[in-house]
Amino acid sequence: MTALTLTPVVAARARRPLGVTIAAAFLALVVLAAALAPLLAPYAPDAVDLSASLVGTGGEHLLGTDSSGQDLLSRALYGARSSLIAPLLLLAVAAVLGVTLGVLAAWRGGWVDTLVSRLTDVMYAFPGLLFTVLIIAVFGAGMTTSVLALGLAFTPTIAKYTRSLALAEARKPYVDAYRVLGMGGTRICAAHLVPNLGRAVLGYLVVLFGEALMSLATLSYLGFGAQPPSSDWGLMVQEGQAAVVQGALLPALVPGTAIALVVVSFNVVGVWAADRLGRQ
Repeated sequence: MTALTLTPVVAARARRPLGVTIAAAFLALVVLAAALAPLLAPYAPDAVDLSASLVGTGGEHLLGTDSSGQDLLSRALYGARSSLIAPLLLLAVAAVLGVTLGVLAAWRGGWVDTLVSRLTDVMYAFPGLLFTVLIIAVFGAGMTTSVLALGLAFTPTIAKYTRSLALAEARKPYVDAYRVLGMGGTRICAAHLVPNLGRAVLGYLVVLFGEALMSLATLSYLGFGAQPPSSDWGLMVQEGQAAVVQGALLPALVPGTAIALVVVSFNVVGVWAADRLGRQ
């Protein structure tokens, strides 16, 4: 009997758990829906129609409307854009700072390592949201401030993770070989060490994406993040809670469900991706 040989793509799919496949497919649909929001949304996200206030599901409004008569489906589709892009920018800021500090601490060692470790420990002492709120209190509310503030709050986590990886990577023979060739430390780190850490760091960032999305949604819910008339999911939950008292659950339930499903999906995919990328 001739043995069957699986292609790498088919083999990878065969080893991928069903839950990961479902979560990844759902996230792909969410990203696609966000990208095509102008084509898919039946109404403008800020179109107000007080005559259709708190209308339930139906032919004209598939997911109903909020207290201002705004179509919830349209707002959710457009809200997916800011709800996905903002965490991406947040993690980009945190990754640049965290990877730089982590590699610097691991490579230089000594007092530099001690200083970076103490700095990250001090930042760990403050809850991330509290630290962010303090920054927002100084510089004002808004999505830009929230992204930058949370980027700083996420930096210590990434710095510690990167430092542990960089310490092991810096002991490998190829690093000593480049040193013998006269290559400087900065060039070795930038051209070789950091790229070799890229896969593991990327997997860790996927895990953190769900937490970043939830943190930004929380800030928007509290009034510190996205501001009206934005259709950010966190802000939609805050605006929809008043309708719950009137017996209308959809204005808060639709964005709340979207947040929960996306966060859970990113956690499922992130844990799997971190494990796979960390071993390769």
